[in-house]
Amino acid sequence: MALSTELTELLGLRHPIVLAPMGGVAGGALAAAVSRAGGLGLLGGAYGDRAWLERELPIVAEGTDQPWGVGFLSWAIDVGAVEQALEFHPAAVMLSFGDPSPFVDRIRRSGAVLIVQVTDLDEAERALDVGADVIVAQGTESGGHGARRGRSTLPFVPVVADLAAPVPVLAAGGIADGRGVAAALALGAAGALIGTRFQATTEALVDRSISKALVEGRGQDTERNSVLDIARGASWPLEKYSARTLSHPYLDRWRGREAELAGDSRARQDYQDDVARGVIPPLPVWAGEAVDLITDVPSAADLVTELAAQAEDALLWAGRLRPNDRS
Repeated sequence: MALSTELTELLGLRHPIVLAPMGGVAGGALAAAVSRAGGLGLLGGAYGDRAWLERELPIVAEGTDQPWGVGFLSWAIDVGAVEQALEFHPAAVMLSFGDPSPFVDRIRRSGAVLIVQVTDLDEAERALDVGADVIVAQGTESGGHGARRGRSTLPFVPVVADLAAPVPVLAAGGIADGRGVAAALALGAAGALIGTRFQATTEALVDRSISKALVEGRGQDTERNSVLDIARGASWPLEKYSARTLSHPYLDRWRGREAELAGDSRARQDYQDDVARGVIPPLPVWAGEAVDLITDVPSAADLVTELAAQAEDALLWAGRLRPNDRS
């Protein structure tokens, strides 16, 4: 049973599984591994750091002969970052969090598939207006940044799928195994964009302590907040986007006192000092609500294969009695 969808047909993939372009995490080795295994690996271009892109773009471009792509934060980049990536001929470019329009023409001229992530219906309509080839509907269960006042994946994805048809939609948020991929397809999506689960792979650019935290983490330990962005001096547009992370000492200390923290330069310096002393990790542990499903740290290729097989099994048995349920 092959999972052929509009996404796999559009990009020539074996599986409707897409690596979320997690900034600083989804490097060239991870993106290439996902693509070699039949999914779509998206390099985490994030803020468009030129030195990082210069290092990681050749790794993914030379690491696979299968389709791959790169993702950026729309609010944080300039056209130069996109042009740097396009020199390596990615099959797709994904834009998230902000107005994609300044970059659309350049991406279109390259022939790359334009993927736009959305967190509400206004963003979905804007993505359609600029001519997105694929739309990612991100639910609030997702790890890392997302809508401060968004919707959960289950109700959000079908609404976007109905709005966007015939443009393919990917589901994102709270998907960490093949059952989640199958659920995305059942909701009308053409595939799943997966982040947190791919952080816990051997190719992910994370410290071993992050992998350990993800394996040990639980969904109830995650919380969407702005505290850690404020404390670390991140320039995210916090009025619209917050971030889901695992528990953190500064979150416990400043929860509900964000305005006070924003005005306290000493507290923000304390955060940097604690990072320098190793008291707290350099970055928060971005983790979605499905973190409970992460129990090991496989290679990315093995994970893609497992996700696809689990999804096929889930769809095969959906609506039937499982063998061990039969008398």
